[in-house]
Amino acid sequence: MSLTGTPFFLTTIVLAVVSVMLPLLLWGRVRGPAVVRGAARLTMLVLAQGAAVLSVFVMVNNTNGLYDNWADLLGTGQHVVVAPNLGRDGLGTHKQLANEPKVVQRFGPTHDARMGPGVRVTQVNGRVSGVHGEVYVWLPPQYDQPAYRHRRFPVVELLGGFPGSAKAWFSSLRVQSQLEAGMRSGEVAPFILVEPRTNVLPGQDTGCANVPGVVDAESWLSVDVRQMVIDNFRARRGASGWAVAGYSAGAHCAAKMALAHPERYRAAVGLSGYNDPAAEPLSLTARSPELRRTNNPLWILRHATTPPRVSLYLSGNRNDGYRDGLALRRAALPPTRVVVAEVIGPHTTGVWRRQVPQVFRWLTSELSPFAVHRAAPARGV
Repeated sequence: MSLTGTPFFLTTIVLAVVSVMLPLLLWGRVRGPAVVRGAARLTMLVLAQGAAVLSVFVMVNNTNGLYDNWADLLGTGQHVVVAPNLGRDGLGTHKQLANEPKVVQRFGPTHDARMGPGVRVTQVNGRVSGVHGEVYVWLPPQYDQPAYRHRRFPVVELLGGFPGSAKAWFSSLRVQSQLEAGMRSGEVAPFILVEPRTNVLPGQDTGCANVPGVVDAESWLSVDVRQMVIDNFRARRGASGWAVAGYSAGAHCAAKMALAHPERYRAAVGLSGYNDPAAEPLSLTARSPELRRTNNPLWILRHATTPPRVSLYLSGNRNDGYRDGLALRRAALPPTRVVVAEVIGPHTTGVWRRQVPQVFRWLTSELSPFAVHRAAPARGV
């Protein structure tokens, strides 16, 4: 039974109701010595508490997109085949990806009603990174219209938090359902939306980093997933047509990858993110002083040979992303641009969901040829 499916959720509710009714019906009917009666009644109470906690956990998990399946929850999933040393560019021996055979994928429906219509899924074996995992793709309304049959579309790569599901932007943040009307009216650019698996190590946040011998998560996201989209869809190839957006740990990743690879991304969005990898206690990159330093977006920006041609939109409350965003804005030199918005609210999907329309209007203004005008910097949500 699927961890996130409706049948399992309903089963937990029924189990909670039954476990509460049992003590009410059987409390006075328990027979035997005092020790036996006490043990039986305690067992019923523990079962009732456990069933209630399980029901609440499943509801929270489905709402916030924490774990997709039992393997993610139990830490038994295996998504890393090899982790070679790919060098600073994260390409290894794959320097000319455009000259290599295309990664042709088969896409199917998600069979998950929470994600809404039009979202497709495929399993990708990263030939550069050695990571394999699912990638969800949603195409804009214009994609199949005859007037656009020769048009290449801009792409936004969507990153979840830790722990986090590769479905979260579609299911919890409802990104495509919020944007589809704006795409049809022209208020929002017709973006291809791509959400790949980010949690590829059991019980560890990779920090979207390349760590030889452990994982090449950065190359999985910024090379393999990116190339797969270009090979299978009419997606823009250059950096000017690509952006990356994330929340929480995904926000950290988005800012870091865009600053480190302006040749791949022109813009990044970070919702309630952070600069120092150690902000996530289970971060792989926080365990080493060198990795902690070199995977900090602020360090990357300050030590760039030339200021990267990247625009960042960073939001959060004062102690949850906003101050880190201000630090990046202070360090930025043209052509790097940083917009920082202070928001009110906790570290939850509800806060991030409300920001989706504004974020994508800003992305529309940043990714040419849709950059007709620049969105005014947000002052809060």
